Amino acid sequence: PGGGSCPKSLLVCPAGVDCINSQCFDPCQNYTALNNDWRSTNNTNIQDLHCDRNIDWQGWYRLFLGQSSARIPERCIDSNRCGTHAPLWITQPHPTQAGEIVNRTVCNTWLGSCCYFNSHTIKVKLCYGNYYVYKLEKPVTCYLAYCAGIVIL
Repeated sequence: PGGGSCPKSLLVCPAGVDCINSQCFDPCQNYTALNNDWRSTNNTNIQDLHCDRNIDWQGWYRLFLGQSSARIPERCIDSNRCGTHAPLWITQPHPTQAGEIVNRTVCNTWLGSCCYFNSHTIKVKLCYGNYYVYKLEKPVTCYLAYCAGIVIL
């Protein structure tokens, strides 16, 4: 598949490059660090609930836990983890080819179901250097938040 085109412009970006405000750029070089320790899959404290519906997601993000690169889990995470009621995880594996942007379905765990609320789609890219960047979208309701886990590549 070729690159995406920018809406309302004649610009077509090559594969692995995204278009924001009619400009092509590599999300591996242009991302926001998301380093909230509460997103950890090991976090079972829900005294302070978080909801990613309240965030105005713009552009691409790279997850960190401490100093380590993290990623969204590829399996159903128990509810009441990751600082939220319904943790968000992706249903398909991360890309294994560096440089390609793929779509992944995001599910959420609640009331014993691994995909209780409506799912949504995010974009994921594997960058050279073995880390992932994500184009995150707002979940459908509260309290849902993206989880982060450490996976040794």
